[in-house]
Amino acid sequence: CNATAEEAVVRLRQRKFREGKPFAVMFKDLSECRKYMEISDQEAEILGSWRRPIVLLKNKNGQDQLAPGVSNGFDTTGVMLPYMPLHYLLFDQLGLPAIVLTSGNLSDEPVIIDNETARQRLEKVADAFLLYNREIHNRADDSVVFSTGMKTRLIRRSRGYAPSPVNLRMNVDGIFAAGAELVNCFCLGKEQKAIMSQHIGDLKNLETLDFYSESLHRFTDLFRVVPRVVAVDLHPDYLSTRFAEEFAVRCGGLPVVRIQHHHAHIASCMAEHGLDEKVIGISMDGVGYGTDGNIWGLEVMKCDLLDFERLNHLDYIQQPGGDIANIEPWRMALSYLNKYITSETQYAELSFLKKIPYEKSSVVLKALQNQINTPLTSSAGRLFDGVAALIGVCSFSSFHAEAPMRLEQIIDEQDQGSYEFIIGDTINPGPVIQQIIIDLKKGIPAGKMSARFHKAVVNLLVNLAEKYRAELNINKIVLSGGTYQNRYILKNSEAKLSKLHFEVFTQEQFPSNDGGIALGQLVIAAKRIQNDYI
Repeated sequence: CNATAEEAVVRLRQRKFREGKPFAVMFKDLSECRKYMEISDQEAEILGSWRRPIVLLKNKNGQDQLAPGVSNGFDTTGVMLPYMPLHYLLFDQLGLPAIVLTSGNLSDEPVIIDNETARQRLEKVADAFLLYNREIHNRADDSVVFSTGMKTRLIRRSRGYAPSPVNLRMNVDGIFAAGAELVNCFCLGKEQKAIMSQHIGDLKNLETLDFYSESLHRFTDLFRVVPRVVAVDLHPDYLSTRFAEEFAVRCGGLPVVRIQHHHAHIASCMAEHGLDEKVIGISMDGVGYGTDGNIWGLEVMKCDLLDFERLNHLDYIQQPGGDIANIEPWRMALSYLNKYITSETQYAELSFLKKIPYEKSSVVLKALQNQINTPLTSSAGRLFDGVAALIGVCSFSSFHAEAPMRLEQIIDEQDQGSYEFIIGDTINPGPVIQQIIIDLKKGIPAGKMSARFHKAVVNLLVNLAEKYRAELNINKIVLSGGTYQNRYILKNSEAKLSKLHFEVFTQEQFPSNDGGIALGQLVIAAKRIQNDYI
């Protein structure tokens, strides 16, 4: 639809059942794009490259504006340029500077690749269909990248990048790494090459699982890989884990290697940079199953490709309602208040709680106090959720990671203040929560509180690195996990650590989110085979 027509954008949102997630936009050419977006030389080069990914760019505050519903309150937009003859023809005929170009599917389902299914499933979405007489053999979403610290970072590795193999320094032949549950990609080993699949998506429904299975069989045939070992996430309930376990049985009882989620994150970054030694890994993300049965998410590790030792982690906090807290961040805010601001009278009048029906918040508070359906988590993602809700930025998420994204975009970079974590046997965020409450009562703007929180996280990473460098005499720091998609944290952490003469490794060619985790699983499994560790 026309990316400058709000009515059309709203209609498309309604028809696709896509309430909040921003749309990607295709511009006619780079000159049109420059009228609407701020573009560095590096970003212009990525936009015009033969891979033609979606590039996250900052919106301009000029005369030319896209419809507000495109980005839905964010100050960035995912932008791409034409990459098929059809796209050029469309712009010639429509006479528009920009169009919303979104995938042919309903939300959370795979892209549709045949005409008949498109007619049936998208009948109430599209006003018209342009049909090919040529079959689509392999579906692939657009790749998504951003630029920070003078480096290009992949968020979604798909069209244009996959399935280009990655050269490794170890034998990974015959290993099938199943990946994680969210933003899934799997990985196959061929001699000393890792072959990552295109973006599969969230393995939460039968359609996506079928796509996963179909892609795996296509890749094993295409690259002539005969699986002999299966590597899976430690989480027993991940669909990827269950599928891979059943696959191992169907293949005659292949060995199954179970790998902790955050170890795989660090190993993924290590594999990208050719590291095979002891490093300090700091993994930050939303959810990963821990060896103690709890949900992990801000982990400091001494690790290599073979194994890891957990050195420190964020204080465990209750996650009321389990997974529902991911889409209702106010629950995490209440959990942090319940733990660190013990007197209810100190926080009962906070504005974010006034927007939640009392009956609902009181039930959640009782569940917290009585430890009913409140699993423990050390997740960075849930801390970001809680802070976003607490300062009034996002109490309900309409898509994955909305709360941390909205918290990041309001950072007031002029603010000089910072909150502070306490590092002991665990990482204590209590002082951060207490300082936010003080600022809320003072009426400090949300942008300043966001800046102080983000600075506190950056300082925490630096302090952790310095502490364990001194204790372990290890200078290589590896940062991975979905939280490092936060540009502020990534850019400032890298800069500060480099200034202190650390060797810092972050992900560029593979996503730091769960889309890159299969690569880590692959190399860990290979190392364990090499050392008879399975």
